[in-house]
Amino acid sequence: MRSGAVWLASATPEVVHEFLHGLSEAAFLALPWLFEFWALPHQIAPDGAWRTWVIMGGRGAGKTRAGAEWVRGQVEGAGPADPGRARRVALVGETVDQVREVMVFGESGIMACAPPDRKPDWEAARKRLVWPNGAVAQVVSAHDPESLRGPQFDAAWADELAKWPKAQETWDMLQFALRLGEMPQAVVTTTPRNVAVLKAVLKNPSTVVTHAPTGANRANLAESFLAEMEARYGGTRRGIEELDGLLVEDADGALWPREVIAAAQGVRVSAISRIVVAVDPPASSGAGADECGILVVGAMLDGPPQDWRAVVMEDASVQGLGAAGWAAAAVEAFRRHAADRMVAEANMGGDLVAAVIRQQEAFLPLTLVHASKGKVARAEPVAALYEQGRVAHGPGLARLEAQMGQMTRGGFVGPGSPDRVDALVWALTELMVDRAAAWRRPQMRSL
Repeated sequence: MRSGAVWLASATPEVVHEFLHGLSEAAFLALPWLFEFWALPHQIAPDGAWRTWVIMGGRGAGKTRAGAEWVRGQVEGAGPADPGRARRVALVGETVDQVREVMVFGESGIMACAPPDRKPDWEAARKRLVWPNGAVAQVVSAHDPESLRGPQFDAAWADELAKWPKAQETWDMLQFALRLGEMPQAVVTTTPRNVAVLKAVLKNPSTVVTHAPTGANRANLAESFLAEMEARYGGTRRGIEELDGLLVEDADGALWPREVIAAAQGVRVSAISRIVVAVDPPASSGAGADECGILVVGAMLDGPPQDWRAVVMEDASVQGLGAAGWAAAAVEAFRRHAADRMVAEANMGGDLVAAVIRQQEAFLPLTLVHASKGKVARAEPVAALYEQGRVAHGPGLARLEAQMGQMTRGGFVGPGSPDRVDALVWALTELMVDRAAAWRRPQMRSL
């Protein structure tokens, strides 16, 4: 779904002129205040009977504006003096100062979003907003959850829940206070962090979620900011949370717990004797297709298997490029690292997989592998290598590591398909697991 603003920005001058001149004077004057027209998809409240809407996004993704506009939509009626759906709203943030400076008076806050004839008054002494129709929004600090004992509300806006002090206590008290009206609701605007309160809210059946990375709001952000943040934090755990707006967490029963992954980071492996590029092709194509997992892994294979060590050198995974695109990316990674062999899963169209790779490099050493076991069964021997401290990670692998933390003994619990993890498993299976099994067969040792 495209917003009206995106449509208008991409339209020809003639279409823009016709659209604007086709509006009545009242409609033209009202246009700047019609958020439904300007909003990005993740800023529009989902349909349905939800109790909590979590807007989870990267820095600058437009979360604050979405929260402020949602409050507007709740308290405003058809006319300035007409009642809206909500009459008592809680504005909850980390501190009173942050609520006032960001949620109320910030550039994307309530006061900046309010039309002149519906702008609320700020009563500083009572820390509240009062609208012309009598609706009231009360400021609450997450430092003082007990202040929510007594008041009652029919709507709430909770900003940056993931960094609140006393977060669980404050959230619980807010739930008790949300008891007015037919369907009291709360909106949470937050950059994700791996904290218990946020994870619990996300798992609640009455919660709905919209999500956007920082780049979704590119039109309203400085290009220099976007370039600097991507250069500095792209591919890191912090970048996944702060820029991509994705929650990085370990699932229950993870094959690769966070401490195991952390132990692999920064460990050096020298004297690399063999490098493999592993490819897990997507089953579909187009912008919404799964990623093509492309992992470059090297290994030191001197001595007996217990002395072997591996290092994940690069995650070159791509998305939405089509078969020729991902094949080109895989071959480029092969050339960049002077790899010895490419391993590609061939369960989904083996002949096609080989053909598109051969089109890029006719004589590239290629092994097609077929999954005869489930993902978990294939992954367990590779996870064991990590537990033994025999695999190291280079920099820039945060997205791979996030997927690893969501691969459990019961299967993958993250969104989409674990293509990066699948590629990792194929690479280490070829480099170490299968090779070690062959080494242990007496009749094979002479080879």
